[in-house]
Amino acid sequence: MLGGIIGAERENEHKNAGFRTHILVCIASALVVITSEYIFKMYEGRSTFDVQRMGAQVISGIGFLGAGAIIKEGITVKGLTTAATLWSVACVGLACGAGFFEGAFITTTLMMIALLFLKRFRGKFKKNETTRVTIATKNIPGQLGSIGAVLGDFKINIANIKMRHSEDSESILVELELLNSYGQNMLTVVNRLKELEGVISIEQLK
Repeated sequence: MLGGIIGAERENEHKNAGFRTHILVCIASALVVITSEYIFKMYEGRSTFDVQRMGAQVISGIGFLGAGAIIKEGITVKGLTTAATLWSVACVGLACGAGFFEGAFITTTLMMIALLFLKRFRGKFKKNETTRVTIATKNIPGQLGSIGAVLGDFKINIANIKMRHSEDSESILVELELLNSYGQNMLTVVNRLKELEGVISIEQLK
């Protein structure tokens, strides 16, 4: 249940590792601790089995799943929060398996506060605001330079750029990932880009 709560939030944010993934991680982590206790009781007095050994392997081993959730696009790295939640629900699962339900509930509550409410304050601390813009334009010589000049006037840096032909093959699509370091009004920037000769349409994605 606790893993599903965290996973539901990630699912709502359209992340690859969502509801089911977090549930599976949490359940399996709980099973690891329960299995450790079971083995300890089975061989109690006949072995020096360390109950904490299997749980420790979960904490270090969950990293491979977290790494799979991290994606690098241009100079931007995505998936760090999802990777952190996967590691965190593994720890919640370990706590549940050990019977430490109070700690598991408190940790889950704090995680939800961080994921849902602290997001509102992220913009105040984040220096670079990333925006994605797709520009449909006629294939005019020097068009990229014109687009770059407009962005330069607003002191907006281009972090990543992709170009492809549109379906009608008469125009090109320029996909830009922009870093708005100075908090420029993107609506003003987009309207300025629309004034360029040959620009057909502009779609802005957050």
